[in-house]
Amino acid sequence: MPEGTETAALWDLPRAGKPAKGKPKAARKGQQQPAAADPIARIVVDVQLAHLDRTFDYQVPEKFDADAVPGARVRVRFAGQLVDGFLIERAGTTEHTGRLAFLERVTSAEPVLGPRLAALARTVAERYGGTLIDVLRLAIPPRHAKAEAEPPRPRASVSVAVGDAGWARYQRGAAFLEALRGNRQAHAVWQALPGEDWPARLAEAAVVVAAGGRGAVLVVPDQRDLARVHGACVALAGNDAVVALSADLGPAERYRRWLAVSRGSAPIVVGTRATMFAPVADPGLFVVWDDGDDLHVDPHMPYPQVRDVLTLRAHADKASLVIAGFARTAEAQLLVESGWAHAVVPSREDLRKAAPRVTPVGEDFDVARDEAARVARLPAVAFEAARQALSAEAPVLVQVPRRGYVPALACAQCRTPAHCRRCAGPLALSDGQPPHCRWCGAPEGNFRCPSCGSVRLRAVVVGSKRTAEELGRAFPGVAVRTSGAQEVLATVPARPALVVCTPGAEPVAEDGYGAALLLDGWALLGRQDLRAAEETLRRWMAAAALVRPSSAGGRIVVGADASLTAVQALVRWDPAWHAERELAERRELGFPPAVRMASLEGTPSAVAALLAELALPPSGEILGPVPLGSVDDEGRADRERALVRVPRSDGRALASALAAAQAQRVARKEPDPVRMQLDPLELI
Repeated sequence: MPEGTETAALWDLPRAGKPAKGKPKAARKGQQQPAAADPIARIVVDVQLAHLDRTFDYQVPEKFDADAVPGARVRVRFAGQLVDGFLIERAGTTEHTGRLAFLERVTSAEPVLGPRLAALARTVAERYGGTLIDVLRLAIPPRHAKAEAEPPRPRASVSVAVGDAGWARYQRGAAFLEALRGNRQAHAVWQALPGEDWPARLAEAAVVVAAGGRGAVLVVPDQRDLARVHGACVALAGNDAVVALSADLGPAERYRRWLAVSRGSAPIVVGTRATMFAPVADPGLFVVWDDGDDLHVDPHMPYPQVRDVLTLRAHADKASLVIAGFARTAEAQLLVESGWAHAVVPSREDLRKAAPRVTPVGEDFDVARDEAARVARLPAVAFEAARQALSAEAPVLVQVPRRGYVPALACAQCRTPAHCRRCAGPLALSDGQPPHCRWCGAPEGNFRCPSCGSVRLRAVVVGSKRTAEELGRAFPGVAVRTSGAQEVLATVPARPALVVCTPGAEPVAEDGYGAALLLDGWALLGRQDLRAAEETLRRWMAAAALVRPSSAGGRIVVGADASLTAVQALVRWDPAWHAERELAERRELGFPPAVRMASLEGTPSAVAALLAELALPPSGEILGPVPLGSVDDEGRADRERALVRVPRSDGRALASALAAAQAQRVARKEPDPVRMQLDPLELI
């Protein structure tokens, strides 16, 4: 069982005041009268102060007795101000010895914070060293009165027979679907075949669970994936049985759909990141697709990750869990190696039938044989693969690591990175414009290298816009389409075209791409990041999975050295092997997920003060602090970062120590904040 899957009971929360049990005193004539039964309301107030992470007792006026139900939104007076809050529970007695204030108002009698969601929020807060109210802000959308006034819909029933053919191509696939059908708990790490209709497979699993009377929650990284999974679920279960949640919805529609889930109207919920908290009734299945995508990490305190939250939910609700994708993360591999989850993978025979042919080329590729290849900066083998695919009336996918025109420049003589003389930011080149700083925007018309004195610049990496321009010249008469930050395409038709995109923006091609060119792989693999190889392989496999199988002429050309482990994993289409090596290296180096690690960022004095009073377990180890950003002549910086790590068995103790230290700082009103994050994606 993974660390941190124990749930915390709500009654373990500390109470305000000194312990002196008794009933509240009766109000005098003319004053508000407390409710006759259970007159005490325990409230979590919406105050962003770590040392106030507990419930506070208030009296329930008689006039609010019917509306003040557990889970309702309320308004209370706290420290002289009116603040929002959630009513956790009603009680007959209080431990507070002084006079209790009354609730000011019941904002809404809708029980938006049920016991299951409240327990989950507390567990997530404890795992990440945050506060309950921080998690509730992420879990419960803002209220919209008009949507709330609409009558609830009856629960949609699902009675669809789902076959095992799609899952039978995977080892343990049919057994997993049968476990769902029998309402038995099962945890799986599913490696999808290239070309797999993965939205249909996930929809089949969700419908099987819904037909058994339980709910399913499916979380995907972005809106394009959401549209595909939602469509697949609707096709099987019907529109009334499926709710799609995303941040792109307006406030009213988002709250309306969330209420449909909370009220139990729809058994299947699909959505992006915030859907990990969806309060589906009696959940039986949780799914996360492509768990390594950084979109699955919420950028707000306490920075929860979808995979980890769904793992906690699966344990607490005795539900099944699927961690799915074309690649595999070290975190998913840890679940497999611990025995908590089983790998659902294709046989080698099925994999050979479905996978495209992969050809790696290093940096010193041959372009001299073809003038058009030289113009397009393509190795000869990549140019030929693209030409063959286009002649076969198929589109070609071209993945470029960076967007823009020329996003990074260096000295043409010594290759020292080119920086702005004003702010030390990186220099870049835009279409038809002189070099400029990517940070401050200042133009640089008189560059001189500080290392060798050269005045010439060269491109370090070419962006998607420049690549599309070069390909257009190399393949005259062929349509060139781009997909990236400005406009992300969902699909492209099955006709000749060059589709240039950045990682994660690859559109789906009808009948698949004839070839994929994964350019400048060194730019992805060479990043100073602990997860560089894992992230690069994930992006490559997501693009390669859109290509036709080798039997239909599908080709992949990857611009990276064949000896690298990520390239070998792509050639063999073996992400499990790569994940095993990644996890073994992380264990040896003492990095997540082999350990629990926290990042502390702030001013040097603030970080030093927090570390000095941090009550770590004996196994705790502090790395750093080290300066962040630019440093002065003495090596000092305005901000520093320290890393704190402990064995996984002490992960909860680390989170508790960080939460306690942060609460003490807030209570003392320390002027300089410290940003805390457990298990951050970026460590280097």
